[in-house]
Amino acid sequence: MKDIKVSICPANIADVPAILEIYSYHVINGAASWELIPPPIEEFQVQFKAIIKKGFPYFIAKIEGVVVGYCYVSSYRPRLGYLYTVENSVYVHQEYQRRNLGYLLLNHLVKECEYLGYRQMIAVIGDSGNIASIRLHEKSGFRHIGTLTNIGFKNGRWLDSVLMQLPLGLGDQSLPQNDPLPAYKKSSIGTSSL
Repeated sequence: MKDIKVSICPANIADVPAILEIYSYHVINGAASWELIPPPIEEFQVQFKAIIKKGFPYFIAKIEGVVVGYCYVSSYRPRLGYLYTVENSVYVHQEYQRRNLGYLLLNHLVKECEYLGYRQMIAVIGDSGNIASIRLHEKSGFRHIGTLTNIGFKNGRWLDSVLMQLPLGLGDQSLPQNDPLPAYKKSSIGTSSL
């Protein structure tokens, strides 16, 4: 995989079926998402459009034209006081895990969010046992903030929620200068090597 080219580009509505396929695998087989049943495509399209309409970045990773992962941010909380804080989501196709794709996607997302003027990124990781996601976020500079123990229940077991945080740009070292949402512009396609 060392010389395989990965292109990271903004997602569009035509990518939703491939994104949903990746997400559905994680819903059925893991604890990253606490949904119990994958959503129907119509519902997933509505969610996708709502994120894009609000101006949040949403990216896909492709190898040889095939979507192999995706990432996006959304508001950490809906109240206006959280305007500068976003929550990330990163999912990689099961056949491409542990090949650095999650790291490439997350770091691309972090850079875009810094450019847009966001100041904090929160990762809400489904379960303490999700070591791969915890390590991914640590590698990207996130620090562990806390764990909410046994607040979810899925596949016959209780799940923790691990909170991790990354300051973006100047973080809380200065007052924000702009509203990041109207400033969002689609990023150009980036290419990275695994």
